[in-house]
This record gives sequence, structure tokens and C-alpha cells, in this order.
Amino acid sequence: MKILIKNGRVINPATGFDEICDLAVAASKVIAIKNIASDFVPNKTIDATGCIVAPGLVDLAARLREPGYEHEGMLQSELAAAVAGGVTSLVCMPDTDPVLDEPGLIEMLKFRAEKLHQSHVLPLGALTVNLKGEVLTEMVGLAEAGCVGFSQAEVPLGNTQVLQRALQYASTFGYTIWLRPQDMHLSKGVAASGALATRMGLSGVPVAAETIALHTIFELMKSTQAKVHICRISSASGVALVRQAKAEGLQVSCDVSINSLHLTDVDLGYFDSRARLNPPLRQQRDRDALRAGLLDGSIDALVSDHTPVDEDAKTLPFAEAEAGATGLELLLSLALKWQSESSDKSLTLVQTLATVTSQPAKVLAANLPSANASLGQLVEGGAADICIFDPIAMWVVSDDSLRSQGKHTPFSGYELPGQVRATLVSGHVAFER
Repeated sequence: MKILIKNGRVINPATGFDEICDLAVAASKVIAIKNIASDFVPNKTIDATGCIVAPGLVDLAARLREPGYEHEGMLQSELAAAVAGGVTSLVCMPDTDPVLDEPGLIEMLKFRAEKLHQSHVLPLGALTVNLKGEVLTEMVGLAEAGCVGFSQAEVPLGNTQVLQRALQYASTFGYTIWLRPQDMHLSKGVAASGALATRMGLSGVPVAAETIALHTIFELMKSTQAKVHICRISSASGVALVRQAKAEGLQVSCDVSINSLHLTDVDLGYFDSRARLNPPLRQQRDRDALRAGLLDGSIDALVSDHTPVDEDAKTLPFAEAEAGATGLELLLSLALKWQSESSDKSLTLVQTLATVTSQPAKVLAANLPSANASLGQLVEGGAADICIFDPIAMWVVSDDSLRSQGKHTPFSGYELPGQVRATLVSGHVAFER
């Protein structure tokens, strides 16, 4: 199908291109930007006047809940939510049921996702069999089936020797290990340690739960030369350690969730289970450090941490409620909200979009097939994965406005900037408002 996108402000964060012009799509590729051939006859024309034409968003943390947790989300509903939020590629966690620890399960998931013709699904394989932290999975077979990395998801890996062997194995083949830094014993609380958690009588998760794990990871990286992606950093001390590791030349990248970027432990309110999250919301100094880290590049990407949770699991006392919140449809708007709240107004739209397009794509680059070389970019000859959005249109987060099967988010009731008008995936219109 031939599509002409007219009069939009075309932005490619990877190169800094930012210009009002037309863009032509054919045979799933971007065939021209700005200089459209006179003989190009489109089947469909999209008027993008007043809108931003950007690369489709790349989300490094989303749970699709299938197989095994279909009562909380299904491929169809969650991928529909993704394209409604402008997300054209997403990394999914391996903590399904059964766990994604066999090539056949990876192939089945990718096949089902491709049949839906919505967002590209990039699975993480389980690091250990059944995520039990005991026996390593066959990483080579999982990678050949389509895994872009290996993870324990939210399951802490307590055996340091197993982690060392995993990093050695991964380093041999150039694979990236994705780890959420959490000490097995210190991370069992439900809120961030501090005065507020103490007053509320909630069990706390100290910052040391994150920093102890980071110290261990970085020491093992030095001896194994492995590549590691740190998932959802949450503290000021954690950001400082990542910054130091990068300065030392370790092959480490890092992301932060939209929840930690905007909220603090004060947002728990009166035991609001919508704010029951992993990692837990920390204090304002931590949030400020996370924002500074994302701005200066210490943190590579902003992620939705999309974790749909059903009604029964959320409408429980705070400490008993299941952790998680929906986020795919909020990623773009909360990135724009971060830009609007930038203290010195120096954060540009190009920089903001880079944190949800080209920068997360760079994290994935080493473990992606060459066919995905243009992921997170808008370039001639590259894949036509495109997000068209109105940057000033406001919308209210509500059950009715969310397509995800999970409706729970601490941002419920917020009025947010940035409304997606259309999303193209491999050159076809996957969503249009």
C-alpha cells in the first residue's frame, strides 16, 4: 500500500532531522522524505498538519500476559493498546505461564503476534529454567528462535555463582542479560523504606536492595566482559552507580519507568493500590536524580513498565494487591509531560522523543537481526514504523480511554498532552483516530 503523509513536522531523533515536509511510504518502507517523486500516486493520504511525524515508539518493558494470564491481558488487547499509544516495537518479559524458556514457546508467541499485524513483539528469554534461578536455559536456541536478550523478569537471582555463569555464557555469544537490580532478601517489602512507609505501617524496600545488587552485577561484568541492561532503576544512588560504571567502560545500559520518573512515595495516598508498583515509588530526591540521569544520558531509555492487573488483584489492601500498572498508552504522553516540566526548559522535543525511540533501539541493536537496522528511526529505505501525534491535544486517562485489558494506573484522572492520530507498522495503518 502506498501512503503519503502530508504537511507534518517530521522528526528523526537519531539524526536530529526536524522539518515540516511530506513523507512517502510504499512496500512497508519509507521511500522518500521531503523530496517526493512527482509520479508517486498514493492509495491513502494522511494530512498531518499540526502533528509530529516520528518513528514508532520502542518500549523496552511490557508484559503481554499471554500465555497463562489471559484474565489480566491478552496479545490482542495489549498490542491494540500499544499501537494506540504509538508503540510499534516492544520487548516482552519471559514471566508468562509457561515461562518463555523453550524455543517453541518463543516461536509460538512471535507467530501469534505477527498474525495480528500490530506492534512488533521482541521477546526476552528466561535466563534460568522456569525462572527458578538454578539451571541456565539454552540461550543459543532461544536466540535463534528470536529472543533479543535474557532476563529473570521480577524474580531475584539469589545465587551469585549462577549469575556469574550466565554472564560468562552470554559474553561468549555477545548476548545481553537484562537484570532488575534487587537483592533477594531486602526487596521483599511493598513500599520504599522511609518516613512515609513507617507511618503507614508498610514493609519497606531500602535503597540498599538496589545498590547491593548493582555492585554485584558490575563486579561480575568486570570479570566476564558481559553486556548487561539494567531494568527500571529507581534510586538516586542507583543512578550514580550506573553513571560510574559507564565511566569505567562497562557495557551497561539502563532504563527508568514512567512511574518512577513522575511519581514519589507520597502518591501512595491513602493506601492507593494503583500505586503498588515494582520497583516501589521512592522519595523526591530519587525522582529528581532519575530525571537528571535520563537527561544527561546516564539512563538510556524511558519505558512504560506495562503490567496489566485485573480488578480482583488490585482491589485488595495495599500490601496484598498485585504490583503493576498499565502503561503502553501513557508512554508518549508522559514523555511529553516530562519535557514540559523540565526545570530550565532546555529539553527539546527531539531529545524527548529519542528516549522512547532511537535510544531504546540502540540498547537492542547488538541482538537484533540486520533487517531491524532502522528500528527507532525515520530514514529513507527504513521500515515504515511511524507514530503521528498531536503534541498539544490533551486527553484524560480513564477506563474508557484505555484499550488495555488492565485499567489500573496511578495516573488515572490525569490530563496529559499528546494524542496519537495514527500509527503505521511495516507500512500499514495499525491505528487511526
